[in-house]
Amino acid sequence: MRVVLNGLAALKPKTGVGHHVADLYAALCSHFPADQFTLYPGRTASQTVARFRRPSNSPAPSPARSTGGVKRTVRSTLVAAAKAACGLHFAGYTRTFGFDLYHEPNFVPFRSHLPTVVTVHDLSVLKYPQWHPADRVKQHQRHFQRGLGRSRHVIVVSHAVRRELIDELGCPPDRVSVVYNGVGRQFVPQPAETVEVVRRKYDLPDRFFLCVGTIEPRKNLGTVIRAFADLPPPVRAACPLVLVGPWGWRAEHEQRLFSEVGQPAGVRHVGYVSADDLPALYAAARVLLYPSYYEGFGFPPVEMLACGGGVIASTADAVKEVLAGHGWFVEPEDVAGWREVMGRVATEDDLLARLRVKGIEHAGQYSWERAAAETVAVYRQVLGHPAEYTSPARRPDVLAA
Repeated sequence: MRVVLNGLAALKPKTGVGHHVADLYAALCSHFPADQFTLYPGRTASQTVARFRRPSNSPAPSPARSTGGVKRTVRSTLVAAAKAACGLHFAGYTRTFGFDLYHEPNFVPFRSHLPTVVTVHDLSVLKYPQWHPADRVKQHQRHFQRGLGRSRHVIVVSHAVRRELIDELGCPPDRVSVVYNGVGRQFVPQPAETVEVVRRKYDLPDRFFLCVGTIEPRKNLGTVIRAFADLPPPVRAACPLVLVGPWGWRAEHEQRLFSEVGQPAGVRHVGYVSADDLPALYAAARVLLYPSYYEGFGFPPVEMLACGGGVIASTADAVKEVLAGHGWFVEPEDVAGWREVMGRVATEDDLLARLRVKGIEHAGQYSWERAAAETVAVYRQVLGHPAEYTSPARRPDVLAA
């Protein structure tokens, strides 16, 4: 079986979908050596496309720039031209090298003569277009559902997203399969010396609340910033709030709130952090706060559990599904509720210990080995090949522990 996967989302610096593509591809290659998996495009094309990406630590566009301007128009035109060129090149590339199947792991597939599998991570662009840049919304409106129609099968990363595809977009249930994301093997409890090195690197205190993810409206960081600012000053001083992640699109409100409310209250913004440092950051934190309005899966809470930490999360459907009770859940806009549980976790060691019970064990079910096996099962189903592999139930490092 020869499969080509679109790897554009895996260009560095990677966030959620990029990590999904890179980790799934690595697991496919490692665990199915008899098959051939190719990540498109090659290095040269990847470097060309990467030139048009905004650096992850650059500030979000200002309100004036986000509504138009010559620079934005030129950049959008260049990005559109690059995508069109990739599509033409992809068509010729796949015909030349004789692949059996095309997997698009990032929502919208190229046009292809190959049987196509597409991964849909969430429906936020369609359900909440106000959270996304206009060109992304336009791209989805023009191509997303059409691409689904051309695909033989759709992979989703949670049952919550599967229900949305079936109920809201009318996808046939037998064409939609759930394959949960995995958690990288680096996300395990960390040695004290490793935690201390990373703590010093980022000048972090002994205790702190942690938020991880691109700062954008969907992540709802405004709620936890306001909740933190309402805590008594001694609690804030003893356990400050640390934000890890780049500024995202339409984050002007979050930037103003951070500057006017967060910083005076002791909130810190670290910015983008490499995957190498994330496990120790999770291990160093008192608890992870994840107040997102909407997710398709939600990597940070599961990664935090895998590292032995506790989670306070929103009641978003997919987040509750993936965590399955391993955390404290608060409605996204309940500022008083967030303030209460933050205040308790900051001071009550017994509560923190309860949040951590069996978290490592629960996170162990989310392995890239399992995701690869279930993905290959979908490939074989689409191609009419018999199943040849039994999916591992848990991460090997957890099984061996």
